[in-house]
Amino acid sequence: MTMLHRFPLLTSAALAASALLTIAAAPQSQGSAPAQKGAAPTKASPAASKAGGTAAFPAKPAEGRGATWTLTIPATPAKAPDAQGFIPRWLLLEPTPVSSDLTENFVRTEVKKEYFPNQFTILPKDGDKVSVNGQELTWHAVDTKLYNVNLYHFGWSLNKPTTNVLFWAVTIVNCPREMRNVRLAIGSNAASIWWVNGQELIGIFGDRQTVIDDGVSRHITLNKGPNVVRAAVVNGGGATDFCARFLDANDKPLTGFTVSLTAPSN
Repeated sequence: MTMLHRFPLLTSAALAASALLTIAAAPQSQGSAPAQKGAAPTKASPAASKAGGTAAFPAKPAEGRGATWTLTIPATPAKAPDAQGFIPRWLLLEPTPVSSDLTENFVRTEVKKEYFPNQFTILPKDGDKVSVNGQELTWHAVDTKLYNVNLYHFGWSLNKPTTNVLFWAVTIVNCPREMRNVRLAIGSNAASIWWVNGQELIGIFGDRQTVIDDGVSRHITLNKGPNVVRAAVVNGGGATDFCARFLDANDKPLTGFTVSLTAPSN
């Protein structure tokens, strides 16, 4: 049974993060005022694009568009979560057009449709393609520089729509040991449904902004080794993004694992 409840911010650090990062999550550029809905993300300079040895996403921007500073192309096989436990690395499928209805019944109906084979079990690779309603869509590997993954930046940089669309996201959390009594904690703009290892854990609906730990699952056990986290995010219009992390048995951000886009070999 899907569990949904608003979870209190758990630490003073998390509270500070929620205030400083403006949970509204409209696209922003460093040192600038929040961008208006529909505004283009700030283009990264060539120097900024390769800061820290990583290239800005996408490597080849769509014609007339630039790379986004919030997302980069993964440069290592695995990546650790940030200090607050947020998962930084994801495979994102280019958006699929849907209606603007964000009610629970509609979102569940849309997500249950078969858009491409094995959509609830697929472990795609960067550059893999699927056909959705006669349109070829590509999976893209991204790292985010922030606590959240900015889907508006993702779509804009690829010259793809960000209004009335469905985004699919997949990642693999690799645990060095079995981790019991943990919870998945997410926020999204707008509606979203989340699975871990094939089990639906969270659904949040309606036209909403991203709030840290807006939806928190029941307690689960993460397996030793790879654990697949999957999300479907439906946006009606304007800014769109999501954030996700795990909380430990004491409701503290879970770290001590790595994130990759393929399961590590034994």
